[in-house]
Amino acid sequence: MFVVFTRALLLYLIVVVVMRMMGKRQVAQMQPFELVIMILIADLAATPMENMDIPLVNGIIPIIALLSVQVLTAYFSLKNEKFRDFVCGKPSILIHKGRIDQTEMHRLRVNINDLLEALRNKNQFNISDVEYAILETNGQISIIPRADKRPVVTGDLGIMVQEEQLPVTLISGGKLNSDKLRKAGHDKKWLMDQLKKQNIDNIKDVFLALISTDGNFYVQERKR
Repeated sequence: MFVVFTRALLLYLIVVVVMRMMGKRQVAQMQPFELVIMILIADLAATPMENMDIPLVNGIIPIIALLSVQVLTAYFSLKNEKFRDFVCGKPSILIHKGRIDQTEMHRLRVNINDLLEALRNKNQFNISDVEYAILETNGQISIIPRADKRPVVTGDLGIMVQEEQLPVTLISGGKLNSDKLRKAGHDKKWLMDQLKKQNIDNIKDVFLALISTDGNFYVQERKR
């Protein structure tokens, strides 16, 4: 029983490391070759788990080999456009200036219901309002609405807005992150002054404190 547990744990850790080395992507964002490799790795890891007669190395070596294939494929995809097109394919235009390209739909085996559903997911309910609908290489459909149908943004109105930054978490669960505080350009005295304005005297009493995207200080006290 202990051997089974150890083999399963070891294979799990190996697969996790391999997936991390493949990059941070959701399944829906994977290219076809990445999805194939992921399925093969899962199958190779499951076989030694189910059959104790199969040496563990017979599952580990093929997994490492597939990881090498994925890394090399990704590398050559970055370096060579023709190789990238061969492995990943090219984006395809399904709608061009409000007209569906039926030939392209038929070639890619995309039915009209799938296209209409993708439009609805992008809050586009009329085909005539779509300038371009593009089927990306990962299977997602991108929508570019007509110029007179797209939402109004501040740039259209000539309004200058302040550029937002990533939020910076300074305190979480009563623990101070000194590195982030320093990178934010502040010191502990500044932080304590901000906390005292909220009637908080101790960092341990803070559930969350951060600098928001607009540069404002936000704090929430811990429940007692």
